[in-house]
Amino acid sequence: MSGTLNKVMLIGHLGDEVKMHYFEGGNCIGRFPLATNETYTNRQTGERVTNTDWHNVVVRNKAAEICEKYLSKGDKVYVEGRLKNRQWQGEDGNTRYTTEVHVQDFTFLTTKKESMANAQSSGSSPANYQEPSKTESPSAPADDTEEEDDLPF
Repeated sequence: MSGTLNKVMLIGHLGDEVKMHYFEGGNCIGRFPLATNETYTNRQTGERVTNTDWHNVVVRNKAAEICEKYLSKGDKVYVEGRLKNRQWQGEDGNTRYTTEVHVQDFTFLTTKKESMANAQSSGSSPANYQEPSKTESPSAPADDTEEEDDLPF
């Protein structure tokens, strides 16, 4: 195989709000840290251990504006993109390096609205929050039961 692939997929929680930077000409860029966790049980002690990795996420233009509008610290998000390495001169004269995830696709797994609802009633979960929309159409379950009666088994 002669081709190469640079692809990363992450599901994690925002470590901070989306920071926006606007350029002349109307383009913009959004940056935020994303935390992913690995949990395992230490065989020697039996203790649960959680390791957190932090990823620098970069979103551009319209996607960045959407992220700024709908995401906040703590929200869960799926991002898909490419790894890019950058280097620059620090104020102290040393060369600095960073690796960033340049997003090509994303899906919100929680939103500001759900986060606020969960914060206001600590006992509710996202499934409970979405439940009222499922019960708005009472005719749908009735139709399903009629279809089930017609099944031969």
